[in-house]
Amino acid sequence: MNVVAQTSVGEVPNEVAQTLVCEFPGQRSQTEVCATGIRQGLTRRIARERRRRRVGRAYDMALEIARVIPKGSEVLDVGCGNGFIAHHLSAMLGTKVVGLDVINAPEAPIDYRRYDREQFPVKANSVDAVLLCYVLHHAQDASVVLKEVRRVLREDGVVIIYEDIPQSWWDKAMCWLHNRNWKDRTGPCTFRKKAEWRRLFDALGFVIKRDRQLSRWRNLTHPVTRFSFVLQPELTAANKANLRRTTLHTLPDARGLRRSSCRYR
Repeated sequence: MNVVAQTSVGEVPNEVAQTLVCEFPGQRSQTEVCATGIRQGLTRRIARERRRRRVGRAYDMALEIARVIPKGSEVLDVGCGNGFIAHHLSAMLGTKVVGLDVINAPEAPIDYRRYDREQFPVKANSVDAVLLCYVLHHAQDASVVLKEVRRVLREDGVVIIYEDIPQSWWDKAMCWLHNRNWKDRTGPCTFRKKAEWRRLFDALGFVIKRDRQLSRWRNLTHPVTRFSFVLQPELTAANKANLRRTTLHTLPDARGLRRSSCRYR
């Protein structure tokens, strides 16, 4: 473009001049062409940066989750979104992580299955861990999702949940903005306080093994109070009885120990 600006057409061969003119549709001015090129370049650069941030945040979360889940575990990521958490976690745990969502397909190459909002396309008692990363507030009925989690989870499995908590007026404002951005895509969001989540988990047969408040600055574009929960299914009476029988069966006989210890004195 500098050539066109500084050189007259008479100083260049005919073929080159025609080529330069044809490069500008409708013979637009150089300023318009340069402005279009700059806009397109900036758009591509911004898209790359956003994708890099998404991948980086997913990697950080996967690292945090991998500290809770043993290697080789079968994991289900409900509401996997772009799929990058599941993708990174697969490499960290050395196993395949299945992703579920209502979207057509994620960006990351993972084992993806479509969720019909009623039943997970997964067999009962088939996974060691279930992830719900900032997902439950999008569910139109969180209890339906948690009942499905209970169905597919093994007895000794874990559930890892991340949620935005409307703790202060600022948090409520952030949650209101989030709902405004998402309600047309997934339906209205329902944000709960920590005590409300605890009551819901307890009512559906989960025991909270650990909860932790997270920094609101994890995502600078959405600074809100966050909590993570680690749940396990509560043992039923039958399971408790089985566990008690198994424990008693494997314990050594105290009287036998006393007899054997006397014998070898």
